[in-house]
Amino acid sequence: MTQRIDYYKASKEAVGALVSLEKAVTQLGLEKSLLELVKLRASQINGCAYCVDLHASDAKKMGESERRLHSVVVWREAPFFTPRERAALAWTESLTLLADTHAPDEDYALVRDHFADKEMVDLTVAIVAINGWNRLAVGFRKGPSD
Repeated sequence: MTQRIDYYKASKEAVGALVSLEKAVTQLGLEKSLLELVKLRASQINGCAYCVDLHASDAKKMGESERRLHSVVVWREAPFFTPRERAALAWTESLTLLADTHAPDEDYALVRDHFADKEMVDLTVAIVAINGWNRLAVGFRKGPSD
């Protein structure tokens, strides 16, 4: 796969805005391990090879086990995730697949059970951010490095 354009060079302003959003997300107080699971799951759904590689690697560096990383794609069937992580992953899927799911009440209720109001908004903004990165990387064919 050949990268179409280097979006960092093409529009420093636009990418800079997304970088600022990403920096804000990391400072909102959600667990970094949870954020990496969310980023990995959204990236899997969106077919973003660059982001899957990046977030699996980042999670592993933070101490995430290979077993859990390999199971994110089948998190509903795997027993390795906490109820809070499951709620976040369900919400991630609902918002990433928004055209199909319309953020169902069941997923909202699940995330509501495990996250305070501020945390729900923070989690949602994190999902917005990774979906933005995925769209840039997939749209412009940015692939993982060797």
